[in-house]
Amino acid sequence: MELVYPPVILSCKALFRVLDLRLDLRGTEHVPTSGGAVLACTHVSYLDFVFCGLAALPARRRARFMAKQQIFANRIAGPLMRGMRHISVDRSAGQASYREAVAALRGGEVVGVFPEATISRSFTVKPIKTGAVRMAAEAEVPVIPVTVWGSQRLWTKGHPRNLTQRHVPVLIRVGEPFRPAPGDDPEVLTKDLRSRMSALLDTAQREYPEVPPPGEAPFWLPAHLGGSAPTPEAAAETENPETGAAGGR
Repeated sequence: MELVYPPVILSCKALFRVLDLRLDLRGTEHVPTSGGAVLACTHVSYLDFVFCGLAALPARRRARFMAKQQIFANRIAGPLMRGMRHISVDRSAGQASYREAVAALRGGEVVGVFPEATISRSFTVKPIKTGAVRMAAEAEVPVIPVTVWGSQRLWTKGHPRNLTQRHVPVLIRVGEPFRPAPGDDPEVLTKDLRSRMSALLDTAQREYPEVPPPGEAPFWLPAHLGGSAPTPEAAAETENPETGAAGGR
């Protein structure tokens, strides 16, 4: 019996109503009503796991997200994360969390992952890790690309959170699933996944209903769309100044 997840969902929905967020969710028919699946989501804000999780609700599924160990250590968030059966990731010993995720997938769970590992300061899709496609191939379940756009206006890296801002449009798009097979090249699969995630994000950005006035360059828009967010190259340099690239696998 789920004792923690349902009231957390209700609380989040109540907050959305208070803020009068303009949620626009499309493509949920791609989430299977039974069996395991990997939700591979873009990452532009600290709230993306909440919005990505909404993508599974129409199919009456509850996603189990892989999240960094520090969140589980928090005295408030930790019990909630464990109660919702999310998966703790210790980056110094990632194999244990990987095995836990594969077991959850084989057990019929929907597992949510952020293949970029950290928030994209450029609001484009960063280079992604191979874990999402490898665990899907091992568990023989589909990967479903997801994007969230607009959530960065509420709370993102390098900017103060603004959870009192009302009427913010948040677009959630779910793409068509694809099923990696054991023996497939994970690098090729990961390149395909990144292309799918980028296409979804591009679509959400084009469909976003708010356009800044001429001459204004808001922080929440990527540079290539006229915003003041750093370019992917500048963001990578900020994250890893020695190599000019953001992390490894």
